[in-house]
Amino acid sequence: MNTSIQDAERVGNSFSEDGMLTARHLTRTAIQRIAEGVRPGMVEEDAVSLARSVLTEMGLHATWHPIRVRFGINTTKPMKQLSTPGVVLRENDIFFVDIAPRYKAWEGDGGASFVVGDDLQVQRCARNAEELFHEVRAAWRRHDWTGARLYEYADQRARQMGWELNFDLPGHRLSDFPHAAIYSGSLAQAAFSPSPMRWVLEIHLRDRERRFGAFFEDLLLEDRFYDH
Repeated sequence: MNTSIQDAERVGNSFSEDGMLTARHLTRTAIQRIAEGVRPGMVEEDAVSLARSVLTEMGLHATWHPIRVRFGINTTKPMKQLSTPGVVLRENDIFFVDIAPRYKAWEGDGGASFVVGDDLQVQRCARNAEELFHEVRAAWRRHDWTGARLYEYADQRARQMGWELNFDLPGHRLSDFPHAAIYSGSLAQAAFSPSPMRWVLEIHLRDRERRFGAFFEDLLLEDRFYDH
């Protein structure tokens, strides 16, 4: 292993795989609990307040990046771009949850999309975001590809599916808190094959006309850590 890879994948004194997995479990649980409280007619800002309350109830430190619950047209925006205020979830719509809570010394980070109503295209976008996450993850396990190659593949597959991949979400390190003090580069720029338990893979798909988008994000892990 060369020095650059060592720098990118080093961890702090508190790093623990069990701790990271616990943080991941709590993150995925929180995402589901937040989504269960979101209803058509709700304003996006109220959903963010709901998410904050869920994290507090679960005993999680609020977050190391802003809590994002995005509705409708806001699902197309880059994450660092603020939502258009006052967006209401419609009867046939899509929303996603993106949270990064901290559990004790360990970081969590995860996201998922949810559909209300019966719009088939919106349903397909949400489904494809999660499917593409797992396709890219499978390519990582099968081919030992670099992070850069994984995102090239993700872009190719997104286009084949009929979507646009948002490269403003290029994946990143995850670690004992704070990962940015260890390494702040993106997964999409990594010139090596990423190790498990160290990186977050982010997939943000957008409708080509920018009407809606879908997001899925999770820790890069082997198959045994997933239900499917």
